[in-house]
Amino acid sequence: MGKTTGFLEFDRKVESYAPVEERVKNYKEFTQPMDKKDLKEQGARCMDCGIPFCHSGCPLGNLIPDFNDAVYLGKWEKASEILHSTNNFPEFTGRLCPAPCEEACVLGINEDPVSIENIEKNIVETAFKKGWITSRPPVSRTGKKVAVVGSGPSGLATAQQLNRAGHEVTVFERDEKPGGLLRYGIPDFKMEKHIIDRRLEILKEEGIVFKCGVHVGKDIKAEELKEAFDAIVLTGGATVRRNLPIEGSDLKGVVQAMDFLSQNNRRVDGIKQLGEEIKATDKHVIVIGGGDTGSDCIGTSIRHGALSVSNFEIMPMATKERPKDQPWPFWPMRLRTSSSHKEGAERFFSISTKKFIGDNNGNLKGLLTTEVEWIKVPGQRPQLKEVEGTEKEWKCDLALLALGFTGSETTIADQLGLEMDARSNIKASEENYQTNVPGVFAAGDQRRGQSLIVWAISEGRQAAHHVDKYLMGESYLPLKGEGDLPRI
Repeated sequence: MGKTTGFLEFDRKVESYAPVEERVKNYKEFTQPMDKKDLKEQGARCMDCGIPFCHSGCPLGNLIPDFNDAVYLGKWEKASEILHSTNNFPEFTGRLCPAPCEEACVLGINEDPVSIENIEKNIVETAFKKGWITSRPPVSRTGKKVAVVGSGPSGLATAQQLNRAGHEVTVFERDEKPGGLLRYGIPDFKMEKHIIDRRLEILKEEGIVFKCGVHVGKDIKAEELKEAFDAIVLTGGATVRRNLPIEGSDLKGVVQAMDFLSQNNRRVDGIKQLGEEIKATDKHVIVIGGGDTGSDCIGTSIRHGALSVSNFEIMPMATKERPKDQPWPFWPMRLRTSSSHKEGAERFFSISTKKFIGDNNGNLKGLLTTEVEWIKVPGQRPQLKEVEGTEKEWKCDLALLALGFTGSETTIADQLGLEMDARSNIKASEENYQTNVPGVFAAGDQRRGQSLIVWAISEGRQAAHHVDKYLMGESYLPLKGEGDLPRI
């Protein structure tokens, strides 16, 4: 590495945020860019550790020490080439990934880890600014046609890789524009949508065809798609939301988080709203669920002008330090405080919602909770127990359910006769991503269940290799951790 003592000389730095009072007035991204000197020093902190465990932490197998070193040496175009060799969309992961690579960083054993995600984001943004990221259409075509159903990160990665192999790729998306939850789930203040659009322009220039507003399984039968294409890749995601089946769950004001977030993203984009408007303005909002989606609801509610925003989590508050039973380099379940949490939300842990309370007109006006504790029994899963005498009523006009997803929709699977697993995901082999129906593959959340964007991209790349091999008998598309070696 270029600076073997860098980790001893420089402290960790990451991008700072615009002040809360400024950033909550709009839906723009609010990170403050680091200067090149700071980025050079952050690249220098990479340790030349011999065995880079960051590779094992990254689902894509990104060549992290290599691009860190290139940044330290000021070789930004080389850094971009290294980064893009394993990651189709670092502008997405550099903004949205929780960075499991940093939790696996060797330096993180006893110091602050290398700021890998920040470096990644700055590499790709520099590359776009300098004009280094351009379309790479294949020189020739194989004559094979592939349908990709779903245009989230998994579908986009699948499509780009297969297009690079020379196949004719058509992406089907039921929403108005491509992007999946990147567009209609992730708030604009975390990633503005022009970030998606500039990449889509490149994909279109490379020859990928996008058909939006087409719901496969309804507008076009899955069997028709199978007849028209040589292979199908299902990347529709795990979109079935988890409910909270308690008294009052049908009251007006009890809303699924993704309905709230997707409507707001369409509003910001100027898309005409369908159905009743869901806004947090002048309301007491309670977000039930402590993950990233809950955090997104908090930030959005605050920007709406909510009177108050509270966040309920049924799990106990985690420690800021790595738990003893989750040693390095494994992903630790530590307390994570997002930028949205810092904008004015109050968080409550070990709390369970028992009942939604309505008025005479069927509107939500409050909810009833109780405190809970988790009883640990050796060899068994922890048991949830209510704490007697802790019932409390809360004022609430809007309850947002950010409880995750239970699996994928089954319309296409039913039409094609696909096997499903116990969690309502499409069964597809770990070895080749193929379902029980020849020529039909699955990748991303629709195959593995609800997961991270970085896993979705990784799944798309892996699936593309196996689809290419199915169509051609062999494939030069890279697998995890391999650099791109296109056939043509």
